Amino acid sequence: MRVPRLAAVAAAFGRDLDHAVERVATLVGHARRDGVDLLVLPDAALGGYLTRLGPGAEPPPALEPDHPALLAVRALAGDMVVCVGYREADRGRCYNTAVCLHGDGVLGTHRKVHQPPGESGVYAAGEVFTAFDTPVGRLGMLIDYDKTFPESARALALDGAQVLACLSAWPTNVTNRASRMSQDRQSRLFDLYDRARAAENQVVLVSSNQTGTLGGMRFLGQAKVVGPGGDVLARTWAKAGIAAADVDVDGEVGSARRVLHHLDERRPGAYR
Repeated sequence: MRVPRLAAVAAAFGRDLDHAVERVATLVGHARRDGVDLLVLPDAALGGYLTRLGPGAEPPPALEPDHPALLAVRALAGDMVVCVGYREADRGRCYNTAVCLHGDGVLGTHRKVHQPPGESGVYAAGEVFTAFDTPVGRLGMLIDYDKTFPESARALALDGAQVLACLSAWPTNVTNRASRMSQDRQSRLFDLYDRARAAENQVVLVSSNQTGTLGGMRFLGQAKVVGPGGDVLARTWAKAGIAAADVDVDGEVGSARRVLHHLDERRPGAYR
């Protein structure tokens, strides 16, 4: 049986939906040429993220789940599993949403649960973390700030997820910007959370992010694939690109859990 190839995208996306779909088509084409089975696009790839956090932020367009842009991405996916983020409109409320698409339809959705200061005026909060089955294995999704909280990834792992798709529009530090990306606090945290969430749950984590700038926001890239021991298998650093790795998900997760099985060895009664 062929080992699946998992890939995370670092790329810039703005407000122009037609241009976003064209960029997705290019990325999917490159991924398909390289034999990718799971492609994780950034948060807010369709319509872009906020132009700033807080008052005066320009929100992305709100899209219904059957918007032509989403239908176009689904058609592009074909036999590939593609995760993409957008601002979802639903009965008068808007959510920061990730959707997992396949040519056969929608495999799963996630509405961002945790909101940093400045988002609540633009997005309503989601309420649940749920894993679902895909052709590359049981998968769960997180949207940027969600991965700051260990409970988010743990909830998905306990629901059977062996692969976590983390979609981000994660900026550099907005209050104290460093002159070099390597010295930026948010850059260090982004990398730390990716590796910690994979290692503590012994899962494979596929982390995408935006690059470039939008309004006052500068995004830091650093797309990567992380193994269940917290080891980075592929990464883009700060540049745009696709980080891809061949990962025997069942084999790698099983090997990581053979001696120390973190989920089985928890002591919920001792946690307050």
